[in-house]
Order: sequence, then C-alpha cells, then structure tokens
Amino acid sequence: MTKVILASKSAARRQLLAGAGVPHEAAVAGVDEEAVKQSLLAVGADPRRIAEALAELKAVKVSRGVDALVIGADQTLEFEGGLYDKVGDLKAARERLAALRGKRHMLHSAVVVAKDGAPIWREIVTATLAMRPFSDEFLDHYLEVEGEAALGSVGCYRLEGPGAQLFSRIEGDYFAILGLPLLGLLDLLRRHGVLIA
Repeated sequence: MTKVILASKSAARRQLLAGAGVPHEAAVAGVDEEAVKQSLLAVGADPRRIAEALAELKAVKVSRGVDALVIGADQTLEFEGGLYDKVGDLKAARERLAALRGKRHMLHSAVVVAKDGAPIWREIVTATLAMRPFSDEFLDHYLEVEGEAALGSVGCYRLEGPGAQLFSRIEGDYFAILGLPLLGLLDLLRRHGVLIA
C-alpha cells in the first residue's frame, strides 16, 4: 500500500483523515508561512492563490526524498477584500468576531498532493459563510465557552462545535470549511490504491 503523509501539524486535518479511514502519518513541513504570505501579497496574490501556494509548498517540501503521497493543505480567510490571519488572544478574537458579525466572509481551502518533490494533484474550494447579527451577550458567552479553542482557526470558530451558532447561512463544502477538502482527495487516494475503490 502507498504510504500517505500529511504535511501539517493540524489536529483537525489529522482527525478528518482518520475519521475517513485514511491511514497516514504526519510531518511538519517547516515552512515560514508568514514570510511566504508577505512575499505573495507583495506581488499581488489574492487569498485564494496564497492558500494554494502554501499547500503546494508544504506538500512538495515534505515529499522530497520520501516514497509517499504527501498531502499539503492550507486555508485563508478573505473578508472585505483582505486576508486575515489567526489572532493571538481572546481580546483579538472578540474583535475579529465583532467585525465579521452580520457579514459574509470566504474561506479558501486548498489541498495539494505531491510525490517525489512535485505536485501531482490539487483542489481549491471556496466556501462563503454569513454570520448572524448576534448580540454582545452571545459573543461574550461564546468566547467563555470556547476559550482558547477559538484561537485555533483564522475565523475564531469551530463549525463542528459551538461556532455553528454564529452563522445564519453557509454555502460550500463542510470538509473544506474544517480545513481539508476531502471528497476529491479520497477519490485520488482510491486511484492510487491507498483506499479500496
């Protein structure tokens, strides 16, 4: 059976693969994501392209010198034309959620599979999420319940948890929102004999 490596330290992505029955290992790509983002922004790359470039960079880097299919993934949040990164504390999380409240934002989730140092497959999925106009009381309660877990995603929410209550409408792939477009990836893994077709 072909070996699969996830080039990510993301517990959510590992859980998605494990839940889908994909045998895999994880390896940290060691990519300076902030430096890559800044260089891409400097040449006018949009948030969707940045997600794809980071996913590819991780997959390609880990795939060099290993006999495996390597999965790289990344997700960016686009709001009012800007690229947003994860926040560092709960005060900043409250500010982020207050800014998104009552408005729509996009999550761009990219997955790239590489083998022998070259990408062999990619998919980029965009989801549009509309936050409801929740009260300040709800926001305080939400952050109290979520605590530090809110800092684990760029939008300060886990859709698979209490974060579901933040939204009035979601358009797009559930797995992509969680950080790993899964269905196309599973199809590729079946074609490579990792999973039973």
